[in-house]
Amino acid sequence: MTQDRDTSPAIQLGQGFYWQDLTVGQRFQTFRRTVTETDIVNFISVTGMLETIFIDATYTHGAIQGRPAPGALTYGLIEGLIMQGMVQGTGLALLEVHKKMIAPVVAGDTIWAEIEVTGVRPTSQHNRAVVTSAIDVRNQHGKPVMAYTAVRMLAGRPR
Repeated sequence: MTQDRDTSPAIQLGQGFYWQDLTVGQRFQTFRRTVTETDIVNFISVTGMLETIFIDATYTHGAIQGRPAPGALTYGLIEGLIMQGMVQGTGLALLEVHKKMIAPVVAGDTIWAEIEVTGVRPTSQHNRAVVTSAIDVRNQHGKPVMAYTAVRMLAGRPR
């Protein structure tokens, strides 16, 4: 016995949101990600951020307890989570970012973010829009560690 199959196109898993799917006030939460010693070592090695605070475990002039992660690493990990869940395949450009570091992230911390859409402005050409969002990054205790605003250009739903 042969079963007839639906021939409509399959939904792409992991596909980001088209700008038409977003509204001001909409909120999202990322998955969580634990920052490891390996993440820190790889990041400072590849970027050349060889500051004493990141490479010398005996450095005691700072007020941070534990192995600190560069703020740029925290930002990069959160952006990776956002890419995978929100703008994969629909993000066209990152236009602007304003970041504020609130508290340190150290090896062993688990970070995640809440994203709120704060603006959706369609452009006059090519079925795209400028989407602004506020991103609040927190650690495993719910404590804020970073806040930033991102302005991105997103694609529209195919016509």
